[in-house]
Amino acid sequence: MGTTEDLPLVHITRPGTVESDAPAVVLLHGRGTNERDLLPIGARLPDALHVLSVRAPEPMDGPDSHTWYGLDLSAGGLHASQPDAEGFRRSLDLLYEFVERAVDRYDLDSDRIGLLGFSQGAITSMAALLERPEAYQWVVALNGYLADSHADRAAAAAGKPVFVGCGSTDQVIPPERAERAAETLAEGGADVRFERYGVGHGTTPGELSDVLGWLEGRY
Repeated sequence: MGTTEDLPLVHITRPGTVESDAPAVVLLHGRGTNERDLLPIGARLPDALHVLSVRAPEPMDGPDSHTWYGLDLSAGGLHASQPDAEGFRRSLDLLYEFVERAVDRYDLDSDRIGLLGFSQGAITSMAALLERPEAYQWVVALNGYLADSHADRAAAAAGKPVFVGCGSTDQVIPPERAERAAETLAEGGADVRFERYGVGHGTTPGELSDVLGWLEGRY
């Protein structure tokens, strides 16, 4: 693993076993953490994948705490929050620039880039897929929801594989929001797998095992 800051988003990279035109996955962490948060998941991903774990651009309470955007709580508190439009736009644009430049920087295959996000990272990943479906081969979205600003774009992801997982007792992002995201994407034509797990706002070994099995043959 190595850290580099010469691209639009600070990140940690783990090269895969494919040296040129490599398949890759970009990991997007949740609110209040950093690029190291999803490394335990990244370490379990297939060796062929070039792993890029990125840091959200907005600092929070300390040097190790970052966020992709602020929260719009006008709909009724944290459990019903939406992304702040300005911050969401900025992060999505930075993600797009990062991926485009990372393809050249690391000799990646631009047709085999996946996104794996948790919480805010999942919300950002699903929005990115709908805005630029040609740029991402698949998405894993854990404990997130589909932003209202993007719900009417679901048809853009037609045919795209999407894994949506959530915690059945999640009180930060209720599981119903993740299930609604899965249903909306499926109605738009995406190839969606949706699963609930006996956990709160987190992941389980069983969930990771399901993700790894789902990824087989997709990159």
